[in-house]
Amino acid sequence: MSCSLSSESNHALLHTKTQIGHEIAVDIQRSELYCFACDDQVYDPDFDRAVMLEKIVGLGNENLKGIRSINNKRKRLGFDGGLSSDFKNLKRVGGSGGGEWDHGRRLSKSCFPVGLRGLNNLGNTCFMNSVLQALLHAPPVRNYFLSGRHDRDSCRKNSSDRFCLSCDIDVIFSAVFSGDRAPYSPAQFLYSWWRLSENLACYEQQDAHEFFMSVLDRIHEKEGKTRNTNKDNGECHCVVHRAFSGLLRSDVTCTTCGYTSTTYDPCVDISLDFNTNVDHISPNKPQKSTDLGVSTLTSCLDLFTRPEKLGSDQKLYCQNCQERHESVKQMSIKRLPLVLCLHVKRFEHSLVRKASRKIDRHLQFPFSLDMTPYVSSSIVRKRFGNRIFAFEGDEAECSTNFEVFAVITHSGMLESGHYMTYLRLNEQWYKCDDAWITEVDDEVVRASQIYLVFYAQKPNSSHKSGEDGGCHLRSSPSGDSFVSIAGCC
Repeated sequence: MSCSLSSESNHALLHTKTQIGHEIAVDIQRSELYCFACDDQVYDPDFDRAVMLEKIVGLGNENLKGIRSINNKRKRLGFDGGLSSDFKNLKRVGGSGGGEWDHGRRLSKSCFPVGLRGLNNLGNTCFMNSVLQALLHAPPVRNYFLSGRHDRDSCRKNSSDRFCLSCDIDVIFSAVFSGDRAPYSPAQFLYSWWRLSENLACYEQQDAHEFFMSVLDRIHEKEGKTRNTNKDNGECHCVVHRAFSGLLRSDVTCTTCGYTSTTYDPCVDISLDFNTNVDHISPNKPQKSTDLGVSTLTSCLDLFTRPEKLGSDQKLYCQNCQERHESVKQMSIKRLPLVLCLHVKRFEHSLVRKASRKIDRHLQFPFSLDMTPYVSSSIVRKRFGNRIFAFEGDEAECSTNFEVFAVITHSGMLESGHYMTYLRLNEQWYKCDDAWITEVDDEVVRASQIYLVFYAQKPNSSHKSGEDGGCHLRSSPSGDSFVSIAGCC
């Protein structure tokens, strides 16, 4: 193969017009094969394997015994709204005797906000790229790393750990916010994650939510060692918990005597089931839909906080009755996090049928989300007829208003799907499809199949912006200073 395609040359494109057998070109920046006949990226296992090995060997890690080598099946999808290529939109701006080619909206990268940079697909790694894009623009995480809170040199000197995701993601932050617009290859991050999560280390597509949770765990394990833990309540002050940690409340009420047992569980995300009885009692009226094939995010939150009668086979021990009785369970949110991550359960796994399937139902979601109906104070007061009474640890001090800044979507089938991230910066949406960054309209995002949604907490009018976020900022227990980044969030 002698043809290549770069932004500086239209050599490959001209060959497809004038010569037979020149339909395939190599996108040098993104390490991908492109077919002009198909108008799409194409997958070749030998090429993909060569790219992966080149990236890993370049890190000096030739020994890959800990990684399961299996048949790579990265598939490019040909459905509408899927993987559109820059090359489909090439427009000639010069004369017939040569000239340059314009990519339309895709070439205006110089006007993109700071921090928008594509991430190369290293072989079935769209799940990683999509999560990294969301983390790179989560205000508390972004501010933590860009303000130098994780010292890579000190970490390497003082730690015996050979692999550190915090160091690797710090490198990615520096690269992405450097102003360089060329796609970046997070190979070292991927390799470190493989070594730290060997049960997930393979060339297969991974679940983006599972990867997100795994990365948070690995960063917490590292940062939690160096951050003081509150001795009174055991709370961790690492960047992961300061950004994503919330508290769920579970009330179990005995149907015989009315006694309520309350427990609290920390969380870094909330997993939501689809509400089959959609949109009849959603508190956010603008989302109401008459299409039974469409659900809303607020109806899923309604279902999450709705009282659930436990079956006769789930009788719980009542401390007041001193015996087992039927009961009603209700969930609520005791403490909201700075960054609210909502996970939509699109993948179902049946142990009985021994099969899995994807739920393709469309889910409407608001760009601005009011979580007031779902916090514990609102749920408990509604349970007692909206009586006004003192509520221990009232959430009124914290804002319940959130603004979306990132959406991870899944397109295609369960076995051969593709993850992408939509970022909302300065009221404008950008599609991050691996190495490709595209400006898109609101309607494109609303029509996508959302899988993970990230909201940043907005400040109360009585509170000033603090250190931990760009959209909102709760004061930090440690009183650290953070930098604000222009053009972000």
